[in-house]
Amino acid sequence: MSETNNLIHASSPYLLQHAHNPVDWYEWGTEALEKAKAENKLILVSIGYSACHWCHVMERESFENHEVAEVMNRHFVCIKVDREERPDIDQIYMYAIQLMTGSGGWPLNCICLPDQRPIYGGTYFRKNDWINILENVAALWANEPDKAIQYAERLTSGIKDSEKIIAADITQEYTHAHLTEIIDPWKRHFDISYGGYNRAPKFPLPNNWVFLLRYGFLKDDESVFTAVCHTLEEMSRGGIYDQIGGGFARYSVDDKWHVPHFEKMLYDNAQLISLYAEAYQCTRFDSFKQTIVETIKWVSEEMTSADGLFYSALDADSEGIEGKFYVWDKVEFDRVLGEDAKLIGAYYNVTEEGNWEEEKTNILRKTISDDDLLAQFDITSEVLYEKVNLAKEKLLAVRNKRIRPGLDDKCLTAWNGMMIKALADAAAVLNHQPYYEKASTAANFILSNLKTENGGLYRNYKNGKASITDFLDDYAFFIEALIALYEADFDEKWLEVAKALTDYVMANFSDTDSPMFFLYLCTK
Repeated sequence: MSETNNLIHASSPYLLQHAHNPVDWYEWGTEALEKAKAENKLILVSIGYSACHWCHVMERESFENHEVAEVMNRHFVCIKVDREERPDIDQIYMYAIQLMTGSGGWPLNCICLPDQRPIYGGTYFRKNDWINILENVAALWANEPDKAIQYAERLTSGIKDSEKIIAADITQEYTHAHLTEIIDPWKRHFDISYGGYNRAPKFPLPNNWVFLLRYGFLKDDESVFTAVCHTLEEMSRGGIYDQIGGGFARYSVDDKWHVPHFEKMLYDNAQLISLYAEAYQCTRFDSFKQTIVETIKWVSEEMTSADGLFYSALDADSEGIEGKFYVWDKVEFDRVLGEDAKLIGAYYNVTEEGNWEEEKTNILRKTISDDDLLAQFDITSEVLYEKVNLAKEKLLAVRNKRIRPGLDDKCLTAWNGMMIKALADAAAVLNHQPYYEKASTAANFILSNLKTENGGLYRNYKNGKASITDFLDDYAFFIEALIALYEADFDEKWLEVAKALTDYVMANFSDTDSPMFFLYLCTK
């Protein structure tokens, strides 16, 4: 068993992934910050999340390397942060990186003065580049500390400026014309071939499509409504959707929804369930219903704790390889499906040479219409659907024997709020009581186990313990979930709790100098 560092007692699965690194990691907290001040050492803040592919790559290349660790430990107090547990820290240093480089992302690596003010940073670095950066910044601090302090002052000033919100004192009655001014330029960015926006990579962006769905339906704008429905169809047919297990990956690296970045996040799938439920309510398209049912089945089977709460994410990687759990070569695919392999191979675009950059590797996706398949194989739709469902069962049984992607089993109040709302939405639209039961079970557990003594909420729950206090998004999404539950059962207790939590936010998160609310309380 390798030696461990200070992360071995962390609640975050992401931090625990780094607990056996030779880097002397600390969690963000008093011990690490006081150590930096006492020793006048620079702080290295490294931020990521458990399902982040490039976070894993940098860990393998640098943080597991003793040569790199020696440089980090000698010059820095090294702090690991889970951005999902601590969005407050992530926000500050992400602003800094964006000001320095013009872009951001994860892993986010920021070098700071002993008082936590940033002076240099970026995202992913190759091993040799990382060593050079560490040694150069350490030399700057040792030989020209005034210059480092000047960098920090300019960056800190920029961060403060970026956070300023100036209220516009405008009283204006909004009209349909204002909506048209928003929508008309938006239309020019629709991808009429594959749905979504005409760019790559492609993210699902469910909030945008909910707005456009409502606009298209209520304004009877056929072009917008069709664009939304086409997008939802193409996403559910693409590789971004797990064709045999249900659930969506975080995004597609191409413009065809073909090649996903394979991690599955709870918050994406929650919002997409709500979106497909609302789209099904408008259209009654069976494919939308199927996507809802399959995605909730995946959530129930793979993302639900014994307490009824919902886990955060599934990793993109297994056995150190991105997507390995999900893809197929034709030999194995044919062996599993036998006489139906030709039909189902055509259904899921499985070829001998493969449909991905990896040789002979196939990402399951639908590229042929059902009608064309029926004509090509001279079968009825009933026979096709029967064979597809049987094939899914066989493929899933084999896939479940593979080494699984890592599970981030922390439960976040904000993301659980999204999933509770999604289940309540699906229960109402599909008239399916078990979805409501799952939603109410999760909500009741939060109210019983994640409430603070002063009437607030905890952010996280793992291994029977809540350890991080509230952020604004926890309240926003959980209050929305409570309202969705009330809309499903008309039990006023949900509204009473929603009002109490809203009052708590008004009392504790309001900014007396701005109409905006704080992200977090300043006691963290």
